[in-house]
Amino acid sequence: MKQPDSVVFVVDDDSSVREAIKSLIGSVGLRVETFETAQEFLRSTRPDAPGCVVLDVRLPGLSGLDLQRELAAHGINLPVIFITGHGDIPMSVRAMKAGALEFLTKPFRDQDLLDAIQQALERDRGARQHRAENAELRERFDSLTSREREVMGLVVSGLLYKQIAGELGTSEVTIKIHRSQVMKKMGAGSLAELVRMTEKLGIPAAKD
Repeated sequence: MKQPDSVVFVVDDDSSVREAIKSLIGSVGLRVETFETAQEFLRSTRPDAPGCVVLDVRLPGLSGLDLQRELAAHGINLPVIFITGHGDIPMSVRAMKAGALEFLTKPFRDQDLLDAIQQALERDRGARQHRAENAELRERFDSLTSREREVMGLVVSGLLYKQIAGELGTSEVTIKIHRSQVMKKMGAGSLAELVRMTEKLGIPAAKD
């Protein structure tokens, strides 16, 4: 089954609010899934697509703030937009400190919600792309042999072929071959690019 381009999850125990928000979001061509409780949302199977959660603060059972904590605890990185008819400053501060993208008090302007949703979806798309790129980079690194990883660490630390050969007890020709393999497997077009890759991977350069 084809995955949607993006999806907005609405969690609100008021059916009229759920339907109104669903209709609003649907009017701009976005897919919407609605839930009455936080527990129902947590039990659901979510599509692997960019998304966000439009979440009422006050819910039966788990509150919106509780659900926000549950999502973080389970590594579910969906941006959260809170909506509430009973918001107060301490509550909004707690929500924003915990990573909420927006905190809207009812009645809010339709456009404010739509703008927040677009911002949230863009954030999630960017985060997903970043995670995918890092996973691909890690896969490339994992394809290196242990010797190629040693050479890579020494190369990005700025050592010359002769120095690396001396460090590893081999010839410069062998080091050049290893370096070539490292560049090819990592997909690096230059030393500077290889250095950036090691920084993204969190791999410290070898010390001289």
